[in-house]
Amino acid sequence: MSTVNPFITAIIPALNEEASIGRVIADLPESVSEVIVCDNGSTDSTRLVAEAAGARVVTESERGYGIACLTAIAHADPRTDILLFIDGDYSDYPAEATNVLAPILEGRYDLVIGSRMLTYRDHKALPPVAAFGNWLTSNLIRFIWGVRFTDIGPFRAIRMNTYRDLEMRDRNFGWTTEMQAKAAKRGIRATEVAVNYRPRIGVSKISGTVSGSVRAGIKFLWIIGREAVTP
Repeated sequence: MSTVNPFITAIIPALNEEASIGRVIADLPESVSEVIVCDNGSTDSTRLVAEAAGARVVTESERGYGIACLTAIAHADPRTDILLFIDGDYSDYPAEATNVLAPILEGRYDLVIGSRMLTYRDHKALPPVAAFGNWLTSNLIRFIWGVRFTDIGPFRAIRMNTYRDLEMRDRNFGWTTEMQAKAAKRGIRATEVAVNYRPRIGVSKISGTVSGSVRAGIKFLWIIGREAVTP
């Protein structure tokens, strides 16, 4: 990775986020070189708002968080040194990307997770089922590979070379779990930084429904089990 002015690509999967996506893009720090929004089948004006805010928008008709990330990354500028992931619902504070990126820019880590659990104050912002899922998944990773995480949230940054080495393939709920399980398993230099969190604009596509939460939980456990038994 270049040490001077690294090329940082922000990846934002989005589904019907017209009320929030512009605010997310506007609040990202100036160090972000490009913003790619993957419109994952929106029926509102998400694309138009994102483009007006300065993002490049690509489309993925197959629904799923993972495939939206994969599609966006496939369109990233070849110069990309670091990938920054953030949701489009304005639940995270985009300006805190500076803190998420810092350990990588300083050369100390290759993967940084923005942990909401380290500043878990607003219990209405993070539903109990999501908090429990984070706790369970993080503790399983720690038990199996000895690597401590407190959150599997979407706000994160990773070196592009490290991302390629992880060979990510999950197409839906398990994207973040897969990244952290593989990083722990392979000894990637990973850490967490505290980030703030607020009630999202709109409705969660996963933890906002009981069925979504159950399916996500099953997927998290399946991915950890798969990584635990494969070389």
